[in-house]
Amino acid sequence: MAKNSTFDITSDIDLQEVDNAINQARKEVGQRYDFKGSAAEIDFDKDAPSLTLTADDDYRLKSLIDVVQTRLIKRNVPIRNLDYGEIEPASGGKVRQVIRLQQGIPVEKGKEIIRSIKDGGFKKVQAQIQDEQVRVQSASIDDLQDVIKYLREKDFGIELQFGNFRS
Repeated sequence: MAKNSTFDITSDIDLQEVDNAINQARKEVGQRYDFKGSAAEIDFDKDAPSLTLTADDDYRLKSLIDVVQTRLIKRNVPIRNLDYGEIEPASGGKVRQVIRLQQGIPVEKGKEIIRSIKDGGFKKVQAQIQDEQVRVQSASIDDLQDVIKYLREKDFGIELQFGNFRS
């Protein structure tokens, strides 16, 4: 009997790279002319993980988000895994927005990925959710490569990473 080959689909963010990007963004905000004299702040909570952006008004908040996104992109952090909260008023007439960093694949997205694999017509491929990742297995390595190619063309709203390939 043929041995099954497997790979895992994950969606992780390197928190050290996020920290580096936030430090660069803070430095840029301190040097930019349009932020002079304003109270723009970026707080990074590694435990949650989340970012809290605070600015004087909506315009500066949007500029602050743009700076943060630019730095995250340059550090190869997938910004598709950012979950933007509502803009809420803060003390002193300021505005605040909390951005949650999505670690792992949520169960709903995992079910959507599995349904997509089944709808793709891959007969000899099994997929299952394990914690915050999806494990895909098949007897044929070619089928697994076709699944990876198929999933890269789909949009699930999060950045997918394929790894832990075993044959």
